[in-house]
Amino acid sequence: MRLSVLDQSVACAGRGQDAAIRQTVALAEHCERFGYARFWLSEHHSLPTIVGTAPEVLMAAIAARTARIRIGSAGVMLPHYSAFKVAEQFRVLDALAPGRIDLGVGRAPGADHRTSLLLNPDPRAADHFPQQVRELHAWVMGEDLPEGHAGRGIHAHPRAATAPQLWMLGSSGYGAQLAGHFGMPYSFAHFITDGEGCADALELYRHMFRPGLVERPLANVCVWALAADSEEEAWRLFASRERARVDRQTGRFGPLLPPEEAARPYTEAEEAFRRNLRSRAMVGTGEQVVQKLRALAESLEIEELVVITWTWDAQAQRRSYELIAQAAGLPAA
Repeated sequence: MRLSVLDQSVACAGRGQDAAIRQTVALAEHCERFGYARFWLSEHHSLPTIVGTAPEVLMAAIAARTARIRIGSAGVMLPHYSAFKVAEQFRVLDALAPGRIDLGVGRAPGADHRTSLLLNPDPRAADHFPQQVRELHAWVMGEDLPEGHAGRGIHAHPRAATAPQLWMLGSSGYGAQLAGHFGMPYSFAHFITDGEGCADALELYRHMFRPGLVERPLANVCVWALAADSEEEAWRLFASRERARVDRQTGRFGPLLPPEEAARPYTEAEEAFRRNLRSRAMVGTGEQVVQKLRALAESLEIEELVVITWTWDAQAQRRSYELIAQAAGLPAA
């Protein structure tokens, strides 16, 4: 089983949001030492919980501090931007870290409607997503666009012997179908849906797949997991994430709370959601978590899982990735 990392630069109560950005860079260095294959970064806007707003900037900082691990966006919310500008940014990143850059793109806004309109005033921007993906691929790979296209003869620089690997991200059947149609690698956001629709999306992707960017279906799944030195400690740390997930159901967003401050009275519906969340959670010792991860990978017939972990304590987050890597037998540097 191949393991990778997704980090979202989560804000934590009692610390400045800028600390979350620096902790993400430190975490990337840590995960490289413990043998993870990729380190991906998400994009969200005007959200007090997740403050990673510019993955391409963070990727440059991480590229300067690492030597082996692949670095990627998970992802760039393409409808907000010019595909040509995104291609240029990622060609620069590939020049900084040749052959180590993943360009994950998604259609979701990663923001509320008002914020989305500030990023791109066109309310129908997402309708052009498939065309943007085609353009982005051509510019990233140094291929020309079709006759009659306004961008024909225009090239994204710097050009080199390597190029970013394009990924389609999704949490529904739409992205799966598009990834299959274009022959792209596909990543399903299991942590967003708590697994709902994951198996169906992967099946749809494989069914729709035709050779394109890759010759055969290539998929991974982003899943939430947390390990600690004891099962009791892992569940204690999980209280911060648990509170954030329950709050999100009713539109409450804020910095991640310490475990000791996370408890609050829940309504009957919230309590039912909390119990369901716990029953599915990949929480425990390193060995327990890896056992659950392996079972998921086998059931979905995939070779790679991308692990996302939220903890209020940055050291606990780093320890979680360390324990999972050791239990999985990853090749530490």
